[in-house]
Amino acid sequence: MNTAHSTCASTARFVATHSVLTLNARHPLVAKSLVDAQEMHSTVMSGFRGWVEDGDPEARSQMGVLSTWSVDLKAAALVLVVQSRIPGDWSRIPRAAFTGRPQIITVDRTFKAGEVVGFRTVVNPTHSRPSGKPASEKVRGTRTAHTRPDHVKNWFLRRLQADGEPATAEDGVTRIGATTDPDTLGIRMLPTVSSAHRSKPVRIGRAEIRGSLTVTDPDTLVTALSNGLGHARAYSCGLILTR
Repeated sequence: MNTAHSTCASTARFVATHSVLTLNARHPLVAKSLVDAQEMHSTVMSGFRGWVEDGDPEARSQMGVLSTWSVDLKAAALVLVVQSRIPGDWSRIPRAAFTGRPQIITVDRTFKAGEVVGFRTVVNPTHSRPSGKPASEKVRGTRTAHTRPDHVKNWFLRRLQADGEPATAEDGVTRIGATTDPDTLGIRMLPTVSSAHRSKPVRIGRAEIRGSLTVTDPDTLVTALSNGLGHARAYSCGLILTR
């Protein structure tokens, strides 16, 4: 018997707040958020001022803020979903930017081992490109985004957790407490988002993954739902939405 599995709880509870904002993509603030990843980050974080000290580099993670968005260019509509451990206050976004009232939803859900749940996530799937320098120099490779759906699928499959496996793989990859049939996954490459807002430009490759998950380790799944998946979580990547 696998000791790690035998001590896993059969259920785990997930509690968070979801803010669903429906915005006018033609409004200047929204339009700027769509063309600049740092502006989108600022729009998201504007709902959480005062909870931690200004300038705290770990403010987002302390408050559990994750987000994802989709845009309908024909309808000029942006739907922004923000998850957090604390309620968001969206009064700092101009009223004219909204096309409807913000929906604030308290999520309180218990996941059970063996349960099947549908999911959607937008991720920044990356791999490390070798630096070309001798291994003795211990120079990190360059983080590069995957650009092919099959590579994105493999990136996600490495994070699945079969029944009885530990939450962290031998190579250090953090797993998500669930598994799936790889053939049922839907992968869609999304446009890259970027920002020249800082001295170091931001450029983020993205992909959408949809499908269903079978829960194998409820505690680990709740951790993944709370903390997000992969890199660029400050830039609307990594939020796993379940149904």
